[in-house]
Amino acid sequence: MSEESSNTPTNSNNNKSPFAQRFRGYFPVVVDVETAGFNAQTDALLEIAATTLTLNELDGTFSLDETIHFNVDPFEGANLEKAALEFTGIDPTNPLRGAVDEKTALTSIFKLIRKKMKAAGCQRAVMVAHNAAFDLGFVNAATARCSIKRSPFHPFVSFDTTTLSGLALGQTVLAKACIAANIEFNNNEAHSALYDTEKTAELFCYIVNKWQKLGGWPLAVEASNIDSDSDTDSTKSE
Repeated sequence: MSEESSNTPTNSNNNKSPFAQRFRGYFPVVVDVETAGFNAQTDALLEIAATTLTLNELDGTFSLDETIHFNVDPFEGANLEKAALEFTGIDPTNPLRGAVDEKTALTSIFKLIRKKMKAAGCQRAVMVAHNAAFDLGFVNAATARCSIKRSPFHPFVSFDTTTLSGLALGQTVLAKACIAANIEFNNNEAHSALYDTEKTAELFCYIVNKWQKLGGWPLAVEASNIDSDSDTDSTKSE
């Protein structure tokens, strides 16, 4: 059995909340990180933000719920790439950043996620991000560095808005995808974890809600057939 199969809730919709039914028991959380490079193992995590979502059970649409954000102190021995700092405009040495250590940031974010996840009737969080492998890689690396035993996020499953917006809008750059979706986007505020997270969350909600409006959800196939097929394939890798 694959790790994904063993960590994934059953697909049976019996007694599931409407939120849990939509994403197979997963609780999507939108995340953005700002870093001092591209290597999650060696380069500093400098900012992280996470936005939870809420479901309107009357019309089945998703919207932004709560956002939590931290400036983060580089971990001891972290690499700080000059080009990355110039790109983001972050000065890690600025005392006015009010930065906290990685463990404080992650512990607070994970606590909020678990609270919201439980309220939504979901069993596992899934990260939503623009170029999600990058953000998930940095969160996983920081989680390991901080010796946090269990992250609420699935270790490798993610929802990538780069791919989703490429399919739905013909755009893969966050700013251009937002503009195509008629979501206001200010380039002067971009590359801030707080701003980019909320814009990514708006984009994700737009795509999911648009898919429903177009008739793509709920599926026309009987749910019982889906459940039956899922149970049959439960030991297969997704």
